[in-house]
Amino acid sequence: MQLAQLYQKFLNTIRYAEGIAPLALRLYLAPVLMQAGYNKLSHFSDTAAWFGNPDWGLGLPFPELMVVLAAGTEFVGGGLLILGLATRLIAIPLSFTMLVAAFAVHWDNGWLAIADASSWLANESVLASAEKLDKAKEILQQNGNYEWLTSSGNFVVLNNGIEFAITYLFMLMALIFMGGGRYTSLDYYIAKRNQIV
Repeated sequence: MQLAQLYQKFLNTIRYAEGIAPLALRLYLAPVLMQAGYNKLSHFSDTAAWFGNPDWGLGLPFPELMVVLAAGTEFVGGGLLILGLATRLIAIPLSFTMLVAAFAVHWDNGWLAIADASSWLANESVLASAEKLDKAKEILQQNGNYEWLTSSGNFVVLNNGIEFAITYLFMLMALIFMGGGRYTSLDYYIAKRNQIV
């Protein structure tokens, strides 16, 4: 009985900080999404060409419209996440964008975003990347200033798998169910003012 009362006291205490988790999710996702949207908008023609081309792109219909919808959702949605405004609502189209990214763009590359041949999730492409990475390092060590080139970090091969898109999707799903967060979002204060909370 004592243990149950202590646990209930603990739950009552952390209830006042329950907005921290959705705030952390929002602040993590916002710059990632806004950057993705900004990149699409700032390279609009190239992005539209890639969205529309069936041979070397996604082969989507109405590629210019699709770029506007995807980039606008990411850029504006990221801004709304920072504010915690319409969090549940904007997380829905952002989730859809992540689903499209995962299954239309990244699916064929497997799970891993960065090639790691030692991972149990490595596919044939990832396993083949280890030899290519070793060769690239060898060339750079022989012909370049390798210490300077690696002074900011190691070289890696981008695998471009679904890992990041699915992770962002799950984070957005959490926001759909949790909302923007108690005390940490405009949604909370709007709901409180309208006596919804």
